[in-house]
Amino acid sequence: MNNNKGLIVCISGPSGAGKGTVLGKVAERFPEMGSSISVTTRAPRGEEQDGVEYYFRTKEQFEAMIESGEILEYDTYVGNYYGTPRAHIENLCESGTDCLVDLTVKGSIALKDHFGDNALTIFLMPPSLEVLEERLRNRGTETEEKIRQRLAQARGEMKSKDRFDNIVINDKLEDAVNEVIELIENKKR
Repeated sequence: MNNNKGLIVCISGPSGAGKGTVLGKVAERFPEMGSSISVTTRAPRGEEQDGVEYYFRTKEQFEAMIESGEILEYDTYVGNYYGTPRAHIENLCESGTDCLVDLTVKGSIALKDHFGDNALTIFLMPPSLEVLEERLRNRGTETEEKIRQRLAQARGEMKSKDRFDNIVINDKLEDAVNEVIELIENKKR
């Protein structure tokens, strides 16, 4: 790891694995870390706000951002684009600021390729597909069709887990958070 540059911590895993919750707890432990807000073409859920949880854009706007080189990496997930704005995350890394990001599986692999040893990729796994399905249903924000799509996507994503630096099973939230914190601290040594 180049100690003059920031560490990019990429957390990926299936929808419902708890990425947002784990990232929130890890961010509390490392308040000095920056974050990157992803861009997506999906509609906001519940109280989500543009520029807070995501930058919500139309498909046409997103594709224009790809064409202009504003997106560092992107992927499609259940019919929507998700991507990482290039300038912000590169500026954080160059300035020596560590950064936490919630990315698709493909996105984490792309950032690892781009940042090399200055990226730490963590695959967050649910304890089982049954628990994952229960978590998705308990959200109350998805149609039955979307739940089936997310479960099918999860099966495919889990096949890529070995391409990550580390795998963390999110069975007990506190244990998963502590494991992620330990991985970050070990990488920064």
